[in-house]
Amino acid sequence: MNTHPDTNSIFDSWNQIKKDTNLNRRKLGIKPREIFWAKMGQNIGFEQNGKGKNFARPVIILRKLTSDLFLGIPTTTTQRESNNYFHSFSYTDKEKNILEVSALILQIKVFSVKRLMNKIGMINKNDFNKIVKKSKELIGPT
Repeated sequence: MNTHPDTNSIFDSWNQIKKDTNLNRRKLGIKPREIFWAKMGQNIGFEQNGKGKNFARPVIILRKLTSDLFLGIPTTTTQRESNNYFHSFSYTDKEKNILEVSALILQIKVFSVKRLMNKIGMINKNDFNKIVKKSKELIGPT
């Protein structure tokens, strides 16, 4: 197996953060529509990665599943045309900045609440309902 050394270094960095994150015992109360920074990690192939030193990315809480797990959708500041896989919207963060983002509906997944760092905003009900509808269509029978 021929692996690029820079790739190994990135995965080694993420593995250390992942080990530390796994020790997190903090319990956060979460609600649908909230947006949190979440430690996404360094992933495989075309799975969405986090960025920065914590490999983090904003994630929309779609649904709380248990006290430890939730269904979430990562976001990106790269503007995507709204379609079945993406939904563009804006929200106001805690610093009162208006952010234009796209929900990466095709990257929907189950997350551990241990990955969550801090709440940064909330998506409005209208956009949230559109994302829920698109999510149901994505995972429903074709």
